[in-house]
Amino acid sequence: MSINKPYKSTDELPEVIPVFPLPGVMLLPRAQLPLNIFEPRYMAMMDDALKSHRLIGMVQSAGDESAAARHPALEKVGCLGRITQISETGDGRYALNLTGVARFRIVEELTVMTPYRQVRADYESFEHDLTANAGEAEVDRESVLDALRRFADATQLNIDWKGIRAAPTEALVNGLAMMSPFGPPEKQALLEAPDLKTRAELLVAATEIELARGESASSSLQ
Repeated sequence: MSINKPYKSTDELPEVIPVFPLPGVMLLPRAQLPLNIFEPRYMAMMDDALKSHRLIGMVQSAGDESAAARHPALEKVGCLGRITQISETGDGRYALNLTGVARFRIVEELTVMTPYRQVRADYESFEHDLTANAGEAEVDRESVLDALRRFADATQLNIDWKGIRAAPTEALVNGLAMMSPFGPPEKQALLEAPDLKTRAELLVAATEIELARGESASSSLQ
């Protein structure tokens, strides 16, 4: 998705960013992530982001984000997202869309007075994230589609194949990676993949493992 403020260099991105830790949730460049915000600390984060650069970092927490663990460890790599759509629901929530900009590596977490967490981010390794469709030619698109087809058959998942076939390869791979039913470790591996080709290969491999598990479980019940 296009945004009103395109970033030509990671030098334009803020060094200090607020972060939203969620296990099992990932964002990738140019992909969209819908969020339903209701906790006061994250409502405050969105308010502050809207007053400044409209950017927040999505990062997986390494532990349970519950009342008993309100300060879990953070994974080292996340993705910066820009608030591209937001609405008030009338019942104390924000419904919003984040559009991925670029991944970042956490240098350090800062001691802050805000109710939400903030980190110092380094984008140096992810300058290529700002280039749309980079690496598409190296992706084995048919392998990705075949894995999706077999997964859909095994799980009786309805797929909009017309939309899938029309999607650019980057959008296809990143969208499937974000929507995949895999656990936090697999999601983190997909996020940290150095390029689109590697992400596609990891996606296919994880799908193969998931299909094999399903077949094994099915066989054991017979």
